[in-house]
Amino acid sequence: MAKRALITGVTGQDGAYLAQLLLNKGYEVHGLVRRSSHAGVDDHRLRWLGIGGAVRIIDGNLLDLSSIARAIQNSAPDEVYNLAAQSFVATSWQQPLLTGEITGLGAVNVLEAVRLMKPDARVYQASSSEMFGRIQEAVQSEATPFYPRSPYAVAKLYAHWMTVNYRESFGLHASCGILFNHESPLRGSEFVTRKVTDGVARIKLGLAGELRLGNIDAKRDWGHARDYVDAMWRMLQEDEPDNYVIATGRSVTVRDMCRVAFEHVGLDPDAHVVIDPALFRPAEVDVLIGDPAKAKRKLGWAATTSLEEMITEMVDADLARLKAAA
Repeated sequence: MAKRALITGVTGQDGAYLAQLLLNKGYEVHGLVRRSSHAGVDDHRLRWLGIGGAVRIIDGNLLDLSSIARAIQNSAPDEVYNLAAQSFVATSWQQPLLTGEITGLGAVNVLEAVRLMKPDARVYQASSSEMFGRIQEAVQSEATPFYPRSPYAVAKLYAHWMTVNYRESFGLHASCGILFNHESPLRGSEFVTRKVTDGVARIKLGLAGELRLGNIDAKRDWGHARDYVDAMWRMLQEDEPDNYVIATGRSVTVRDMCRVAFEHVGLDPDAHVVIDPALFRPAEVDVLIGDPAKAKRKLGWAATTSLEEMITEMVDADLARLKAAA
């Protein structure tokens, strides 16, 4: 009998890649989706991967415990992946209360629904490297103290520690993946990597002349979402739940990431990048770099896609999108 999985946030970047991975492994995949007036548009990532009709969509909302409980009752999942969140740091400063409710309390609604309806299900909670914030160690591991620097990071930290508490208090098989930045052609255009690759594609095609960015000296550990969802699945195959840092172990500035994108299409970034002070964060996270040693040792996981490969894949995808829309 096929395993069943329930994914919240299934129409997002990670949810789509995870659904594809699980379907390829023979799972029956259910996805919790918040109702939208743009039905037929919000599943574009699933359709981009060719799995739009393969995921069983369930209407629900992380703020409505009854809807999550009903989704778990109806799907009877062996594994639950909580990927839904208000996930954009900049927006969390504009909507801090909503971010706290969805990203923080919403995760607890998932944990509580699992505890009440399907306590033998294994749970994955999407934690974030943003929880490290003002870094307390040069390289961040599972033992590094947290110092969140945005409403999003604080909400993620609450969800993270509540997952640990449900694991230790109720015996749930609940694991947290402390994922560092991970991107792909499915990344939303508000995120800096996709903003860069889409901007580069537009400039190359003569549709734009400049790319406006904030702090291009911020350094991040960037990997590919396709690699990182594999780590999520591996966590739930372990006999014991745990927390894992998922990262490449390499940190690169936004400036250097831009250079890769522009050089891929034969352009000079200095001729097109404009620094806009309005795009700086109220409290900046200057450097993040993860230590994935534990994931490699216990899960047998390692990133397989380099930053350069990922960025060129994203630029090519944006060029193709823009040409198709012309």
